[in-house]
Amino acid sequence: QVQLVESGGGLVQAGGSLRLSCAASGRTFSSYAMGWFRQAPGKERECVARISWSGADTYYAESVKGRFTISRDNAKNTVYLQMNSLKPEDTAVYYCAASLSATPAYMGQYHAWGQGTQVTVSS
Repeated sequence: QVQLVESGGGLVQAGGSLRLSCAASGRTFSSYAMGWFRQAPGKERECVARISWSGADTYYAESVKGRFTISRDNAKNTVYLQMNSLKPEDTAVYYCAASLSATPAYMGQYHAWGQGTQVTVSS
């Protein structure tokens, strides 16, 4: 079972940038597709980006396309989310998650979750 720990959240002004990191334990990190999710108060958790085990395939929610970039370094057992041009509506707790599915489209296909990191964007 992979264990995940996110870091890099914080408070930033609108238009600013943050880079989230998710460090995974275990020797099979490269077997997992990885996703970044977020949940704002009173809203459902949503997938903002995901990346295949090799890094060759990525997906972005429309709301973040062109602003966020997901990447991974399998040698470091880490997945990243570079967030640029941040908006107040990006404020949420961000979670990384791992899936053994090749292209996990649903939350239920992710079986390991981090504890989350808060991102707050001020206007």
